[in-house]
Amino acid sequence: MLGKSQHHSIPLPDGQRLDVFDHSGLWLCQSNDQDLLVVQLDGKSGTVQQSVDDPALLRRAAYACFVTHPEVNSLRFSDHFHAGFMVQDDNDNYVLERDMLWQWPEDWLPKCLDRPYPVTMTMDTSGRRHPVRPAKPAGEVYRRYDRGIEAWVSLRMLDIDTDLDRFMRWQNSQRVAAFWEQGGTLEEHRRYLEEQASDPRVLNLIGCIDDEPFAYFEAYWTKEDRIAPYYDADNFDRGIHMLVGEEHHRGPHKVKAWLNALCHYLFLDDCRTRRIVSEPRSDNDRMIQHLQARRFAKPKEFDFPHKRAALMVLHREAFFERCELS
Repeated sequence: MLGKSQHHSIPLPDGQRLDVFDHSGLWLCQSNDQDLLVVQLDGKSGTVQQSVDDPALLRRAAYACFVTHPEVNSLRFSDHFHAGFMVQDDNDNYVLERDMLWQWPEDWLPKCLDRPYPVTMTMDTSGRRHPVRPAKPAGEVYRRYDRGIEAWVSLRMLDIDTDLDRFMRWQNSQRVAAFWEQGGTLEEHRRYLEEQASDPRVLNLIGCIDDEPFAYFEAYWTKEDRIAPYYDADNFDRGIHMLVGEEHHRGPHKVKAWLNALCHYLFLDDCRTRRIVSEPRSDNDRMIQHLQARRFAKPKEFDFPHKRAALMVLHREAFFERCELS
């Protein structure tokens, strides 16, 4: 252990914790008193002086370095090359980039495919040609501790029996109904969610903060969605609809946490996803500003049959290039 130093405890999704020590530019990560990573910090990069062989433990330790030092973009190794998440530079150093680490799905997704789902094209009833989509997951799909709000942010699949009353309450609130326009009875909402559950195009997600449900999200494949004719939709682009139901979880700091988590999950869910789009009502200035703060661009406005919409687009490179996950 370093002498007089600053100590941080970093929680991990599996319940374990990492101990981090900072002292005069030297950074140390331990787990159960085992040294995992020792780094000499130098501005936006760090030189690794000691590292563990196990790739999973190494990724966790590198994660701890990046979240405790958000100014650091890369770690340089002289040995212990791992081809799955490192590159080799011109000086024969092995480099772990921040944006590469955040794209490693096993650390944030409790269940994920070993490789991208095979591509088989199909034609839907509306004449749109798109890939056959994988079966929907069940249960929790994403979990990460957000140091900005000092809480766990997680996503799970909506369960109609468990979440129906909550969904109806959220949709019937005056604030939500002003934009979603989906107020109704319990049976009307049950029919809506049952239709969604049978639609392979969309995932219905419940957002949680410290395991408390607070929001409802719809994540859909845009190629077979009604938005496809309004922009150059790619086979693996995703779209999002968002609803924060619990008043005490509103606010810009919470939006940053859950919107980062939602986009992170969708980019990890399929590495071929290049863009995430949203189409809020063009007069929903607050939502548009939140999206732009997370690096969504607004290339245009357009007319849906039911609303004037703003097309908001987040590119994969833009999200990971200045990754603000913490």
